[in-house]
Amino acid sequence: MQRHEATTYLKAITIRDPSDMGQIREDVARGMVLILRVTPLASKDVAKLRALVTELYELAGENGYDIARLGEERIIVTPSRIKIWKPDYGLK
Repeated sequence: MQRHEATTYLKAITIRDPSDMGQIREDVARGMVLILRVTPLASKDVAKLRALVTELYELAGENGYDIARLGEERIIVTPSRIKIWKPDYGLK
């Protein structure tokens, strides 16, 4: 018997303004994996970037998502069924 798994999409978004959170919220509701490029907003307004990152962490927590930085320019947000490896997990 074939097993059908739901398709999970990966989407890359460049965040230029805090108003981009509306699209991010919609994509989280759809269960997408998101790679968010934050450099354009960081170069314009660091305070707005900090507020947006705080909002991202809250959104991830509310929805059981995992979130992590990918270097200096990107953030990844994944649905609860996909975990981001972090050194403190101690996987064997």
